[in-house]
Amino acid sequence: MDSSTNAPFVSTQADGATATATQADGAATQAEVTDGELPLVPPSVVSKTGTGSGRKKSLAWNHFEKVKVDEGITMAVCNYCKKSYLADSKSCGTSNLLAHVTICPKNPNKEDKGQKTLAFEPKNDGDEGFKLVSTTFSVEASRKALAEMIIIDELPFRCVEGYGFKKYVTTLQPKLRLKDIPSRQTVARDVIGIYNSEREKLRKSLKGCRVCLTTDTWTSLQNLNYMCLTCHFIDDAWKLHKRILNFCQVEDHKGETIGRKIEMSLREWGIDGIFTLTVDNASSNLTTIKFLQRVTKDWNGTVLGNELMHMRCCAHILNLIVGEGLKEIDASVARVREAVRYVKSSPNRNQTFRNFMERLGMESKSLLCLDVPTRWNSTYLMLETAEKFEKVFLRMDFEDDGYSSYFRSKEDSGGLGSPCMSDFQNCRAFVTFLRLFYNATKKFSGSLYVTSNAFFDEIFVIQESISHLVKSQNNLLKNTATNMQTKFEKYWGEGDKINPLLYVAVVLDPRKKLRFLKFSFSEIYGNEVGNVMVDKVKAVLMKLYTFFCSVNSSNVQEPSGGERTPMVGDVSDPYVMVHSRYELFLEAEQSVGCSNEVDKYLAENCDGRMDVNFEVLGWWKDNSSRYPMLSKVAKDVLAVPVSTVASESAFSTGGRIVDPFRSSLSPLMVQNLVCAQNWLQATVPISHRQSRDEVEALEEEFHDLVLNQQSSSASISTSSKSSSSSGKRPIISVED
Repeated sequence: MDSSTNAPFVSTQADGATATATQADGAATQAEVTDGELPLVPPSVVSKTGTGSGRKKSLAWNHFEKVKVDEGITMAVCNYCKKSYLADSKSCGTSNLLAHVTICPKNPNKEDKGQKTLAFEPKNDGDEGFKLVSTTFSVEASRKALAEMIIIDELPFRCVEGYGFKKYVTTLQPKLRLKDIPSRQTVARDVIGIYNSEREKLRKSLKGCRVCLTTDTWTSLQNLNYMCLTCHFIDDAWKLHKRILNFCQVEDHKGETIGRKIEMSLREWGIDGIFTLTVDNASSNLTTIKFLQRVTKDWNGTVLGNELMHMRCCAHILNLIVGEGLKEIDASVARVREAVRYVKSSPNRNQTFRNFMERLGMESKSLLCLDVPTRWNSTYLMLETAEKFEKVFLRMDFEDDGYSSYFRSKEDSGGLGSPCMSDFQNCRAFVTFLRLFYNATKKFSGSLYVTSNAFFDEIFVIQESISHLVKSQNNLLKNTATNMQTKFEKYWGEGDKINPLLYVAVVLDPRKKLRFLKFSFSEIYGNEVGNVMVDKVKAVLMKLYTFFCSVNSSNVQEPSGGERTPMVGDVSDPYVMVHSRYELFLEAEQSVGCSNEVDKYLAENCDGRMDVNFEVLGWWKDNSSRYPMLSKVAKDVLAVPVSTVASESAFSTGGRIVDPFRSSLSPLMVQNLVCAQNWLQATVPISHRQSRDEVEALEEEFHDLVLNQQSSSASISTSSKSSSSSGKRPIISVED
């Protein structure tokens, strides 16, 4: 290796003219650097001399070193990132070396130079508005942002090679050259790099953390079985996190296969504690639970021998209960569905429907929507809108020959008659009842807030409503409620078939505590049963508290009354100080006779009952110092998810299918994309995620509007497939 190539040229001539020329060259070189036309160069290593031939030495050689690799072949190796280029003095110039210096990721002087640009960035933690920051353009940063966009927005890899995309990005940033835009293969490698980087960050966050798990199975169009494993936990800042650990291929859907895969995944992540595992009611999941209870019983983070591990998916149970109710009212629903299908089958029929609306003086922004049989929420929405137009459908039955002949033809309507007044009455009554399940399922499937403490509120209201309808004079509703009550008791019984952690979560909600449970149980089952249930729940809470004390006693010390931190107040205001001391006095009075944190917590009054913006995690964050051990119990219990699926899938009674575009990818790439998307979306501010949900809802509404106004049904069906498929964009394989 010729080390002299990196050293500044030093003239040995003593001629004054030569020295003067050398100084002039150095001055010119320094002037060029000052003009900003040349790459960023550390001032200490700027060459001040030319070459022996009288030509100025390129500034590129302050950043590169010549290396002879073979006879007649010389390479220029970057001093920072070690990337190499051909360096033949006759056939290769240094322009490519100069270009590399400006984009070299390891050039220590790159960020210090260059003109900064003012830009607006969203504020952190979901705050509204933007902040003004100074930024510099970086090709590496733009490449990373591009790969993240591909992941988050589920774009095809090949989109980066389109002419329109290249023109668009170069218009946004003129400094970005076409050759800096990566190919689909490069993007795929960047995606894998982001996955590995985010995986390591998550691994550090999960170190020593006990998690609550949910798992579900998916199927691709090639009949490949996938298992999705998601962990839920609350960090030390009392923020809820939901992270997909694995979206991997499994041999089959057998219980032991899933159990072994979960065990392997947890060991790979270094997780040594499972608090709960939420699964649906498939029989194979019982085998999974038993397997995991056995193999993880001796893990460091195991709680009470895993006896409380099994958590049934509440959204799935609600689906089963609603399914029983729909069976009884199926004939009326089918006739209304067929009437809606008739109106929406062509623009002419839709216009006839609108004409009847105008004649009857009806105005409504609601549009008819046809349901998807495997998604009962769409059936609910269909019935909710259709019953508003009862008069229109009944008038069409008398005056529209096309409508009446459609239902007389068995081939068109499947042998169903047109909906009559009693059908609409049945649907109207059922919609009111179904709304309770619709709202409950949406709450159970939330991912931005804790759901375990909201479970019992919804179940209490649903159970009371079913009990009232069982006594209804309407035989149809009575039979419907009776069937639903049978299914309810099968899975939840008189409260004894529910995992007691869900009751403990209610107690750990400072707005409710044991008082709300006692009231609810007494209202449904009577005082005797209510008292027994309350005692059982308190016993479970005490059992958890005792366990956490035994494993954390050396780390947490309960503050005594004399060590209590005084309330912060304005010391210059005597009224504020008196009020602060009075609050401490009340707290001490309530704690008299309380031998532990549980008794002390339950003895105090309920907080925040009238606060519509109350946040249970925020309350525990503020009061964790008062209940150091009980707060550890709350952190695990409140993290328990009551549903295995996200809100967009919670209403579906069909199987979950991997879309055609992801099915074209390898299982490893599918996992990289699914997991990386979930991890990156966790950094998106909540306000942005909520806005995205609102945009998707507007897209669906716009889609219905298009269906009613467009004249070409063929073009409608083509556009709807891409705009309303649950807000998802296609992911194309690298080879496509």
